[in-house]
Amino acid sequence: MLSEGWDVKTVTHIMGLRAFSSQLLCEQVVGRGLRRTSYEVNRTTGLFDAEYVNIFGVPFTFLPHEGGEGPPPPPPQPKIKIEPVVEKEQYEIRWANIVRIDHVFKPALQLDMNAVKPLDLDAYNNATLADLAPIVEGKPDVTKISPINLDELGQKYRMQKIVFETARDVYDQMKPTWKGNKEYLLAQLIRQVERFIASDKIHISPPLFTQDEARRRILITLNMPKLVQHIWEAIRFENTESIAPVLAADNPIRSTSDMQTWYMGRPCERTKKSHINHCVFDSTWEASEAFELDRNPNVEAWVKNDHLGFEVLYVFKGVVRKYRPDFIIRLKSGDFMILETKGQDTHQDKTKREFLDEWIKAVNQRGGFGTWRWAVSRNPADVTGILSS
Repeated sequence: MLSEGWDVKTVTHIMGLRAFSSQLLCEQVVGRGLRRTSYEVNRTTGLFDAEYVNIFGVPFTFLPHEGGEGPPPPPPQPKIKIEPVVEKEQYEIRWANIVRIDHVFKPALQLDMNAVKPLDLDAYNNATLADLAPIVEGKPDVTKISPINLDELGQKYRMQKIVFETARDVYDQMKPTWKGNKEYLLAQLIRQVERFIASDKIHISPPLFTQDEARRRILITLNMPKLVQHIWEAIRFENTESIAPVLAADNPIRSTSDMQTWYMGRPCERTKKSHINHCVFDSTWEASEAFELDRNPNVEAWVKNDHLGFEVLYVFKGVVRKYRPDFIIRLKSGDFMILETKGQDTHQDKTKREFLDEWIKAVNQRGGFGTWRWAVSRNPADVTGILSS
């Protein structure tokens, strides 16, 4: 469905293989091919050259298109070849290809409320009006649309139901690696969820929702995925006795040498201390960081994590996702550093880094891959200090 963010700029063909129930979905699918591959200005016209995407099986006709005989011209070929350089093998970086991290949990779960981070819920960030239509033969019947009553939602979801459903979702996350009795695990989770919801760790704004029990319950119900994520992270990281990385059976170690050759027309620059011949920039910030990594005396080798296959799996709102940090660095000390550039943090960004920290601990405990650490660059000027420290 490609419903997540889509940043591939080299799509040339799209084929629809199923029925489309709305024009909006058609527009979304067509939009997957409307990212430019080249931003070089044609010196003759002073404009970008036209680029095209071939679309089949998608009912999308309301936009005008260029006429003319014959097929449209092909998109311009990207001009820069991105690949590892044999002569720069001394800058090769290797890492553990981890497919999952197994946890051994304490038999008796604990949750130190003083150490648990608060959960912030804002009523203004939740929809207060919604319409519901029945689905007939896979399509919504808009003739029978009706509003959802939030008061009824508050009556239906009593606090005990919220506790049980939250505990159930956390239980589903922990069950695969829990070694003890599953019923005992569920009972412990229910108790810890009750303690958290009854504590002062849920910060609600405006305060009116805290004073009114029904409104507080409705707001918690509307934010149950966030509640599950928050409690699961708190229980998981506090009650883990040991972690063990599980490497891919067919390719347990990956390196910069594994990169397949690819082509790009976006801004890039030749590298000095990287095994890859060019670094493609997504922003001026990344360009500044790459320049510093190439000349910093503390850096022995570095690479931008682009087309390398280096990913850290993390769970957010019950979905397993892939996190791709920005840079991998080998320092003169022999240690390795994963560097992320991030300005404004979101809850998802913080979750990514918690799983990255777990990845680092798992690799260091296993041994054989050197000592790893991670850092976040908040602005282009701080990377020098990060590398020095």
